[in-house]
Amino acid sequence: MNERFIALALSILLFALCSSTEAQQTKKVERIGFLAAVSVSNSPGRTEAFRQGLRELGYVEGKNVVFEYRWADGKLDRLRALAGELVRLKVDVIVTTGGISTRAAKEATATIPIVMTQDIDPVGNGFIASLARPGGNITGLSTLGPEISGKQLELLKEVVSKLTRVAVLGTSANPGTGQASKETELAAGALKLQHQYLDVLSPKDIESAFRAASKGRADAMVVLISSVLNSQRTQVVELAIKNRLPTIFPFPEFVEAGGLMSYGVSFNDLYRRAAMYVDKILKGTKPADLPVEQPTKFEFVINLKTAKQIGLTIPPNVLARADRVIR
Repeated sequence: MNERFIALALSILLFALCSSTEAQQTKKVERIGFLAAVSVSNSPGRTEAFRQGLRELGYVEGKNVVFEYRWADGKLDRLRALAGELVRLKVDVIVTTGGISTRAAKEATATIPIVMTQDIDPVGNGFIASLARPGGNITGLSTLGPEISGKQLELLKEVVSKLTRVAVLGTSANPGTGQASKETELAAGALKLQHQYLDVLSPKDIESAFRAASKGRADAMVVLISSVLNSQRTQVVELAIKNRLPTIFPFPEFVEAGGLMSYGVSFNDLYRRAAMYVDKILKGTKPADLPVEQPTKFEFVINLKTAKQIGLTIPPNVLARADRVIR
């Protein structure tokens, strides 16, 4: 009797162990595609913010989630093929890092969920039906903030006392540039500033754009969000210093590379929030049912070394408002 009982107990134990092992082996590992127009070294802080956001939600890389990164390294014509690779890998969700990568992902799939980490005008760009009801397979975060352009120009006017002409660098091929340029032009008009838009479609256009700004006697410059300019930010910063042109940028990475100052959305915050969208989608929520959120955190960064290089004194009241000062 005892032998039968022991044999039965062992059988039950072995069955339970096998079932547990099988359950662990069959537990799904989520696969996240990450599509970027720039290079892996371009904005490491943002990528880490996204990964940190997922870690806080219980995702452990290599255990219950794997990443499939695809970097275009500034070669925008590669994005369509890279998006296609992610679709063929059958990733569970695709995370995009800007309008141009979102468009490539949208053209590649209408079924795999897409999470935007940023886009200035997702409705105008045709990615979603509305912020409240995105529809389709795309949701995420928008950088829509018409007041940003006005704030950037106000800051330039405070540090450049005789500001009358401003050059604006952008890339018309980037989704959202048209609206950003229009908002900057309206803000310039309200401040009685002359506005000169200069289109940079590829890296070879950057030097000619600065020559055009000099010829137009620009007193300062605004750089719009652009994958081309972002991928070449060292060159952009060096030319701004060489031309002694006070310039305000959309990202703090430009200031860290030697740019004068930046004002805009906190992109690290957007990327961290994007992780929450991914989590909800992986748990079964449809992208169409997740409203697109707008920015809640903004960042103002100043580089005093650069100010000294170009012979500019930053007023104390402007310095006091900076979130970060590079000395």
